[in-house]
Formats: sequence, structure tokens, C-alpha cells
Amino acid sequence: MTEQPRMSVDEEYARHRGLVIRVAYDVTGSWVDAEDIAQQTYVRWRNAHQPVHNARAYLARIAINLALDTVARREKVGYPGPFLPEPVATGQGTTDALDDAAEVEAALMVVLGTLSPLERAAFLLHDVFSFTHAEIGVMLDREPAAIRQLTSRARSHVAARRPDPSRIDRTELVALTERFLAAARTGDLAGLTAHLTDDVVFIADGGGRRAAAMRPVRGGDKVGRLLLGLAKKVTDTWRLVPIEVNHRLAIAIFDGDTLDQVLWFVFRDGRIAQALSVRNPDKLVGVTDTLRAMGHVD
Repeated sequence: MTEQPRMSVDEEYARHRGLVIRVAYDVTGSWVDAEDIAQQTYVRWRNAHQPVHNARAYLARIAINLALDTVARREKVGYPGPFLPEPVATGQGTTDALDDAAEVEAALMVVLGTLSPLERAAFLLHDVFSFTHAEIGVMLDREPAAIRQLTSRARSHVAARRPDPSRIDRTELVALTERFLAAARTGDLAGLTAHLTDDVVFIADGGGRRAAAMRPVRGGDKVGRLLLGLAKKVTDTWRLVPIEVNHRLAIAIFDGDTLDQVLWFVFRDGRIAQALSVRNPDKLVGVTDTLRAMGHVD
């Protein structure tokens, strides 16, 4: 075998790094893990001892299996409470690898997280990254027919649960959020629930590091009462900063200069259908760095 020139190997990896990191993030829901997997994938790529005829498929195979291993280790240890994707700032060139990654939208990633890891991997590789069933079979060590079944089952699951949210602009988001929080602060349960759909769901991820509901809370009355309780803890030091994360406007809620949480509201017909709150500080490091660069954190 004639060894490829060092630069050509590095350039080939650079061409596909966006794919590698998207695959890793989509499966693990963790940007920190995705960057680690991207580095491990590069090392394995550099150390490949046989000719590689399809670099894209080869790198995806490494990344998807490293990602599945990461998820398996997490599940073995256990995660305290609901697991939400780590918020990643998007838009304005903040995270180039995710510029065209529609699948990382937070509400959709929550749905993808309800699939088994293998279903999620097969669905993403086929429906998002356009690999064939045969190629995915090689990556996951399954027959193409089995991959076809996995993707079909996953596709039906996603179609039945995928949200169809209303799009709102930054001004509307801030106004709706402030009206919602005002109702919460004044203890106006009726005013609060008026902003919620009857089937609203609230999901919070504290990761065992910060207080958060240990399971999803469903229904306008239950979610309203929960949020009233949380609102009692709000002080004058809290401030709201709109930020685009995972291709959807969200609210970064600060307590002083400390980022307390990133809160996504998914609206349907002008009311909140989903509220997704990430409070785990380990998942807020990247967004905090972005907000610091934007001048929102000292």
C-alpha cells in the first residue's frame, strides 16, 4: 500500500468533520461528547492501515459506533431525571457544523431521544445523512433488511410525535415570555394557564446538579402550578437574553452573571405547547462562552 500524503489525509478528514460531529451530537445529545468523538475519529482515521475507498462512509462508521458506545456507557451509569440535548448556539456562524442541521432542533431531538439508540442511529444515517441501507448495515453490523425495518419503525415513531410548532420572531418571543413570567410572578394561575395548551408538557434537565422535576410534567393545570412554584424563586437579579440555540430562538435566563438555564418554548397557535429547560451546568458551558463573546456575561 502506498501511504497517502499527510496533508491529503488531514484535508480529507476536514472535508467530512462536519458530518462526524453532527452524527456524534445527534446520537449522544452532547456537544462535549461530540467533540471528543470527532477527535477519536480523526485519530483512527490517521491510523488506518488499509486503503479507504469511501472516506465519508468510513468516518461515519467510526463516529456512529463511538457515539453508540458513549450512549451505552451513559445508560449503564444512569442519568438523574430527563435527558435534554446540550444547547448549542447556532446562527451567525457560531457553530458552522450545524449551519444546515435541521435535525438538531431541540423539540425534534427530544423526539429522537425516545427512540432506541440503534433506531436513532439508523434513522439519522438514512433519512438525514442519506446513506443506503446496505452502507448502514456495514456500519452497524446488521443485514440491510434489518436496517430497513429499523428505519421504517423509527420514521413512523418520529412522524407521529414530531412537533409542528409555530414560528415566532425575537420580539414576539421576548414579549410572550415576559407576559408569561409576569403571570407566574403575580401568582395568576388563570393568566398563566391561558398561555399554555391543554396538553402542554414541561421537561427539565438538572442532571442531578440543579433542582429540576425528575419526570416530565403534563397538562395545563399541573404545568401552571409547577411554574407558579418556580416563579416564587425569581428575584430582581434575574434577566432574560434571547439567543438562537439548535436553530430555534430560546431564552437564556441569568441570575446575576450566572447562566441558570436555557429555556425553549415551543409555541402552537400562540400558546406554549412545550417548555424545555436545561439547568445542568455541565451543559451550559458552551452557551455561556457564546454569550460572553456577545457581551452578555462579564
